[in-house]
Amino acid sequence: MLNLLKAKLKNSLKNSLKKKLTLLLSLTLFLGITTVGWTPAYAALPAGNAITDGKALLRYALPIDNKPVRQLQASIEDISNQLRANKRWSAVSSDVKKASRVLEKPEKILSSVPEARQTEAQTLIAQIKAGVASLQELAETKDKEKVKEKRAEVLNLVGELEQAMVKGFPYEVPSEYSNLPQLKGRATVAMKTSKGDLTMVLDGYSAPVTAGNFVDLVKRGFYDGLEFTRSEESYVLQTGKPKDADGFIDPKTKKYRAIPFEVLVEGDKKPTYGITLEEAGRYTDMPVLPFSSFGALALARPERDVNGGSSQFFFFLFEPELTPAGRNLLDGRYAIFGYLTEGQEVLDELKAGDKIVSAKVINGLENLQEPSV
Repeated sequence: MLNLLKAKLKNSLKNSLKKKLTLLLSLTLFLGITTVGWTPAYAALPAGNAITDGKALLRYALPIDNKPVRQLQASIEDISNQLRANKRWSAVSSDVKKASRVLEKPEKILSSVPEARQTEAQTLIAQIKAGVASLQELAETKDKEKVKEKRAEVLNLVGELEQAMVKGFPYEVPSEYSNLPQLKGRATVAMKTSKGDLTMVLDGYSAPVTAGNFVDLVKRGFYDGLEFTRSEESYVLQTGKPKDADGFIDPKTKKYRAIPFEVLVEGDKKPTYGITLEEAGRYTDMPVLPFSSFGALALARPERDVNGGSSQFFFFLFEPELTPAGRNLLDGRYAIFGYLTEGQEVLDELKAGDKIVSAKVINGLENLQEPSV
């Protein structure tokens, strides 16, 4: 009887979640177009612990292949999980020791760093070693807040070390998109809003055309003064629509700049263009940039025109109880091109009618490749 009651309760929770998801996904993402035709049948809860931190997702998205540095990153990342799990200090110490063991053989990390950046990488490794030693001391004092702060500092250094391993842009973007701006690397955008400041990192390694379009528009001052036009609690916050058009009208061509759908799948060497993963029959494949973080940045588009996006974009307001990480209904259907890295509390306060005061590229503008045609 007890097992039967448990099974009924489990089914009831699943049905409740499905109803909430169906309700949310009936909301529009672009110009009032509904989501009729979406097929949520294969949506599932995540397998294991999905990554929900935008900075971590960006680190893992870097096109590098070095197992020791990934082990180093994973050990430091895991400290956060242990702190949430009733402050498991023995497990925190275990994570720190794992990181220390990786750092005992720096040559294995340096083997993936180009010659021109070896000195920089060696300096970073020394700083990481010092940070890990501090983490061990703080873990012994069981000071949760200081451990969290030091963990963040060390992970930023690990991210810089991983960035130093990148050996140029990893693939050729199809020539048919040479008429569009492309971001061949990473860029950081600082956005001032009527409620406060936001910082976002754009990932051109995973979405060069989509991210390049956004950086180009920021550079032009296109978003300055625009309103947030739609907000749905625990779902999306959208902006980017000018008063006289549905998207960006290129002053040179006098035409609407349409951006192709673009998604890089885990295990693929280059993005898929012009077709959603659902349309391609790749129902279980996961994008390198998933919808599992509060503040994921994605290009909005007409529901029936996969290549119709332009200037409008949305922040995904990730809520694990409603849109669980791991295999989200939006994954592979909308193109993510970056993540919010600072200002989560500001994003949570923004609503329709609030404004973008200004947006500026503060790092990585040299990675923007102008259209060649």
